[in-house]
Amino acid sequence: MADEKKYTTVSIPKPLYDKIKARIEGTGFTSVSDYVTYVLREVLASLEEEEKEEVFSEEEEEKVKERLRALGYLD
Repeated sequence: MADEKKYTTVSIPKPLYDKIKARIEGTGFTSVSDYVTYVLREVLASLEEEEKEEVFSEEEEEKVKERLRALGYLD
């Protein structure tokens, strides 16, 4: 059985559609849908990456600062 892609329709304001259509002229994007799909994937990937980023504890941050001082990067 072939792996079928499923799609749905999302409505955007016509002026936004027109802006996107003008923006993609001469690019590798063949449709507004392709461009919007690309942009949304990029935005979601960026958000997911931000969520994954670990925040240093104060102790870890101090250790990093000590290492940087020892290497001469911080006063």
